[in-house]
Amino acid sequence: MHKQIPARELLTQSVLPPCALLLSFVFFSTNATAQAAQHGIEEIVVTPDRIPVPLSRIGTSVTVLTEADIEAHGNLGLSDILRQLPSISASSNGGAGQTSALHIRGEEGFRTLVIVDGMRVSDPGNTQISPELEHMLSSGVDRVEVLRGPQGLGYGADAGGVINISTRQTSQGLAGNLEVQGGSYDTRQLSANVGGGNEGADFFVSAAGFATSGFNSRTDDSVLQDRDGYDNTTIHARAGFNITDNLRAELVRRRVSGDTGFDGCYLADFSYSNNCRSVYEQTATRASLGYQSAAVSHALSYASTDTDRDILAGGNSAFATKGKLQRWEYIGNVKDVYGLNLVFGADHESAGVDGSARTNQGYYAEVLAQFSDAWFYTAGARHDDNDYFGGNTSYRLTTAYLLKLAGDNLLKFKASAGTGFRAPSPYEIAYNTGSYSYPPASLVKLQPERSKGIETGVEYWSGHGMKLEAVYFDQHVDNAIEFDLAGYSGYLQDPGRSGSRGIELSAALPLTSAVALQANYTWNHTERPDGTQRLRRPRQLANLGLDWHAQPQLSVHAFLRSARDAVDQGVTGVVPLENHAVLDVGANYQLSNSVQLFARVENALNAKYQEVIGYHTAGQAAYVGFRMSFSAR
Repeated sequence: MHKQIPARELLTQSVLPPCALLLSFVFFSTNATAQAAQHGIEEIVVTPDRIPVPLSRIGTSVTVLTEADIEAHGNLGLSDILRQLPSISASSNGGAGQTSALHIRGEEGFRTLVIVDGMRVSDPGNTQISPELEHMLSSGVDRVEVLRGPQGLGYGADAGGVINISTRQTSQGLAGNLEVQGGSYDTRQLSANVGGGNEGADFFVSAAGFATSGFNSRTDDSVLQDRDGYDNTTIHARAGFNITDNLRAELVRRRVSGDTGFDGCYLADFSYSNNCRSVYEQTATRASLGYQSAAVSHALSYASTDTDRDILAGGNSAFATKGKLQRWEYIGNVKDVYGLNLVFGADHESAGVDGSARTNQGYYAEVLAQFSDAWFYTAGARHDDNDYFGGNTSYRLTTAYLLKLAGDNLLKFKASAGTGFRAPSPYEIAYNTGSYSYPPASLVKLQPERSKGIETGVEYWSGHGMKLEAVYFDQHVDNAIEFDLAGYSGYLQDPGRSGSRGIELSAALPLTSAVALQANYTWNHTERPDGTQRLRRPRQLANLGLDWHAQPQLSVHAFLRSARDAVDQGVTGVVPLENHAVLDVGANYQLSNSVQLFARVENALNAKYQEVIGYHTAGQAAYVGFRMSFSAR
């Protein structure tokens, strides 16, 4: 028998190493799945296979953040929380609202797919259709699943990693909260959300207003030294309707407005100015219809994202783009067909900038199966037809094996292999053929990138809540497209192979009933085709988190993150970036059942460092606030 999954969960998501196979045969056990139910390994995740699957059956690497995790970190920007997960590094051109990128396993930020309640928030009008994580607030987020490595099977062949964000689900009653906080750099945020539901319908609405005066971002702005501020307004709404016991409709609407001050633009007379602004507005809508029974499920959705941006120099528009992303998507699932679980789908996507568009059609199928109650595997393939660059077929294979140990403990061995494909974006093509480009970029005819990745690992769960994980990964991109940071001539193609390979180590340790420790370490060797290190990719990342529930009302949290051995492109060539360690400390106090007070200090030791050459990072900063909650059942 297969557990029936609610339709709402379906709607929200609209060659193996021989050592892993050998271990699977040697340690064959038939009762490991039943044992897994006593561990967090049975937590349901939806991102790896586009349908709800227990972690015990997943052969890829996925990390989950809950609302409690997000509140414990406390950072206002979601990217500041995500960067503390295994194998994720970040680079930012200054403070809040400045251009930022997340690198998963050393890959480019534009290869990371970001989804919010089923909607893709990438901007075709931006360079390389990258997500705008600098405009993503943590307010209103209930859960995040991060899938590492090339994952193009169900999401599109260009997905080099997936960040799947979900807002709160309230199926019964009414619940919500109001939050106010402020602190250093004249930072303040007011946010509120409310959700409710019954057997027939449910809804969620979240709104946040954020503003900061910021700090001087550019190191070369030594005369004016103005503060580069940022304002953000985010409104997110979702409504679901259970038409019958098996049929559900859902509608999501999201609007984000950002206004960022920055340094380093050019006026109409080509003179250099630090009086610059970037105005950003994105509106996204998604409608979906899903059918769910004990044997089959179907989900059909349509999503549209419009993004307008304008660069203002001295108050006048200097560079403006309009990006539009439209996507039809179908996902089907047939359960227990000769013991197999079949997932299949199709999607049609149109991505355009300033009126010109490019379309891509994709078709995929995946088999989820098991050799026993302890050994699981998947095999799938995808074919994409791009109207500029033709067809491409990619695949993914995974396996997972559970082994019961003495004392209620479990081991899981896992392995996966996958490929990907990314066609040059409309922006890359338009830039290289436009008036801004010159040799060598203007002479380059860009070709698609192709990627491949493998991983193998082991996870350990104890009956007392301990979790340990070790993963080896090796992935590469052929013909990677990079912007010419040396000459600024446009987009160049690195002929050959750009690679990332390394080790991820993670641990979650409940030391006592009141103290828990979390830690992860990543060693990542990255290189370009000429053997040099890839820019802004730390070779070593380490994160340490400590949660202390000092008393029933008081909890204290400390997070230390460290990055070492990274390089960047300087004026005279490639130069090393500073090794650094940043400590955040916070505390939450439950004043009553409905009121919580909190305070935190970010960069408590006031570390001085740069993530991008020529740009400052935030110094020591303190914030305080309160959260009022209510619920009615």
